[in-house]
Amino acid sequence: MPNPLPPALTIIPPNRPLIGRVSPPGSKSITNRALLLAALANGTSRLTGALKSKDTTLMAAALRQMGVTVDEPDETSFVVTSTGRLQVPEKPLFLGNAGTATRFLAAAVATVDGEVVVDGDDEMRLRPIGPLVTALQSLGIDATSPTGCPPVTVHGRGNFGSGRVEIDAGLSSQYVSALLMAAPLGDGPIEVALTGKDIGARGYVDLTLAAMRSFGASVEQIDAGTWQVQPTGYTATDFLIEPDASAATYLWGAAALTGGSIDLGVAADAFTQPDAAAQGVIAQFPNMPEVIDGSQMQDAVPTLAVLAAFNNRPVRFVGIANLRVKETDRIRAVANELNRILPGLGTEDGDDLLVASDPQLATKLAGRNARTKIETYHDHRIAMSFALAGLMIPGIVILDPACTGKTYPAYWDMLESLGVQLRDAGLPG
Repeated sequence: MPNPLPPALTIIPPNRPLIGRVSPPGSKSITNRALLLAALANGTSRLTGALKSKDTTLMAAALRQMGVTVDEPDETSFVVTSTGRLQVPEKPLFLGNAGTATRFLAAAVATVDGEVVVDGDDEMRLRPIGPLVTALQSLGIDATSPTGCPPVTVHGRGNFGSGRVEIDAGLSSQYVSALLMAAPLGDGPIEVALTGKDIGARGYVDLTLAAMRSFGASVEQIDAGTWQVQPTGYTATDFLIEPDASAATYLWGAAALTGGSIDLGVAADAFTQPDAAAQGVIAQFPNMPEVIDGSQMQDAVPTLAVLAAFNNRPVRFVGIANLRVKETDRIRAVANELNRILPGLGTEDGDDLLVASDPQLATKLAGRNARTKIETYHDHRIAMSFALAGLMIPGIVILDPACTGKTYPAYWDMLESLGVQLRDAGLPG
């Protein structure tokens, strides 16, 4: 596709199985964890297999503002050199709508000796961060967020303190990961404890712990909701980042919808990211289960919901309340856009999402001439998941296709490499 992308893309159904080999980009979740940990480590770390996207670029830029050297020798590598201590930036850190970077840095900048403001764009300023700020305050850290959302102002004291910190992780596991990653820079052991049994996507905490240990952290799990972290600091290391499981869901979905076969070069069971669990559900298409618990594979839910539109039976998605506080309210967005395709296809039921599946949907809509303009809400996952509907239904137009640059800049090129035709929809910007 041309760069820059047009304001809207029309997807032409291929009317054949998609067959080929595609290498997914590196994991956004792991890349942003590795960038931060390398910045908190003394020495030079080489991160390979990394994702270069809007979110990771924003994280790297923020680290550079705080005195860290971040070189990019090639398209999938970062070389990070640091003293192990972040410096006071000259101006606020701007993280766009990158939730991982914003939350991780809101905790990490408490180790700076001075004031740091962590901010984002208008969408980020609507995403909650209050529980993390409250947790920081309980450690004696001077952190404020008047609206309960960014911007967050932190008056760092050069270390992360010590003692016990409790966190309500019901809204996001990123709060837990943020505290855990900053904890090795304490002046004593820090115990991180959940205040409730609910935690959004616990598997991402496991990703955090694995990355921390790779950089030399000492973390002991006391019980299911408590971890003790020793004040070891971090040691620079070479770190290989695995492909992005959330990105892989679009490839698995495209193969399932079209009856094709797409080789990702990595087996589904080789992923350590929780969204890889979606492959087991996708493999059951067109007989996916009537109830799907999306709590531990949240970023995969939009993909699964689009597939559910073509399933042999209706699907109810449960455990997905946290999707309301992502880049957009993804429960509402998915329901709205399914209904643009066919009224009644998507329904919000409290915090559940109901998809009124129709295995004949593609056939029923095959002869239509109308265009369906999919609003993406500046949300990369809405754009990428609804592009899958365009593989089966003519006239699907994706608005603001460039928003996929947040995590998968080559997404449209990937579809074209599989033989999918994309056309400029001819809509004004």
